[in-house]
Amino acid sequence: MKPIFLTLALFVAVAGFAQKVESLPAPNAKKMLKMSLGQTLQQRQSIREYSTKAIDSQTLGTLLWAACGINRPADGRITAPSAINAQDIMVFVCRADGTWHYEPKSHSLILITAKDLRPAVAGRQTFAGEAPVSLLLVSDLGKFRSPHMELGAMDAGYVSENICLACTALGLATVPRATMDKDILIEALGLGELQVPLLNNPVGWPRE
Repeated sequence: MKPIFLTLALFVAVAGFAQKVESLPAPNAKKMLKMSLGQTLQQRQSIREYSTKAIDSQTLGTLLWAACGINRPADGRITAPSAINAQDIMVFVCRADGTWHYEPKSHSLILITAKDLRPAVAGRQTFAGEAPVSLLLVSDLGKFRSPHMELGAMDAGYVSENICLACTALGLATVPRATMDKDILIEALGLGELQVPLLNNPVGWPRE
């Protein structure tokens, strides 16, 4: 499937379902991300055990904004560094109710498939599938002047680190991962040849 097809899929029926959009509450960074940078760095850790408790929309919206949301509305620039401002990283939110694409401009989720792709994101590391949310980071290499995997990998790393730090500040647990069943994800999401799954972060409340 060519890259343009995925873009079109965000606006038309997908797998027999009418377009479904979930608007997210405005990010509340000042209130929810008030932990100092020093505290966040001190407390950041990779956590592989998660509660099954759902993540509320306000928390999820703030997390996604921190990952790669727009922080400069005047020119549409985002919270994460991006080579030549390509903003190539697509964030897919995998949940029990389907897999959604995060759209930073509208701060909303767009349903791509009703399939729960968390097991595919988990791959052979099944612990990751226990998290209520998995954030899948895909680089759209077609946004660069020429396809450049290294730039895409760096940009994915920046977004994943934002996720790790924001999770710490929000009291969530996560771990950055490269393991996943890429072939299943590429087919299920209709990704094009230049849209490459690179990293993922399972996210949940820490298991008590």
